[in-house]
Amino acid sequence: MALVLEQQYVDHMVEHALDDNPNECCGILAGKDGRCVKAYRARNSEESPYRYDMDHQDLLRIWKEVEFDNDWQFLAIYHSHTFSAAYPSQTDISLAVYPNAFYILVSLEDPDHPVVRAYRIDRENRVVTEEPIEIVPE
Repeated sequence: MALVLEQQYVDHMVEHALDDNPNECCGILAGKDGRCVKAYRARNSEESPYRYDMDHQDLLRIWKEVEFDNDWQFLAIYHSHTFSAAYPSQTDISLAVYPNAFYILVSLEDPDHPVVRAYRIDRENRVVTEEPIEIVPE
């Protein structure tokens, strides 16, 4: 199943990754009926080029706005890889706690040509499945 995104959301994630480089960035795309409606930046409390941990206060604030204020869902969890390909690491797989969300990776391995890819992660069975991203007009 393809992840359908408007170009502005892809641009948001790439811009966030470049802004936080050399550290990994992280954030959430909120959606309704499978369509993205808002992108949220979160602070990487690890402040690391090799690992991310979404700041717990940011996560709580975003979750309240998404779930309670708007009746949206976490459509995708995104983060960047600053030195490696856009593929989930073993740590990323272990941290994948939202089974219905896409996991998006923005690779800055070549910062002049960022790569954005989406995955479904079955943490329990350690299965990673790449899903296409379909970019639609705004």
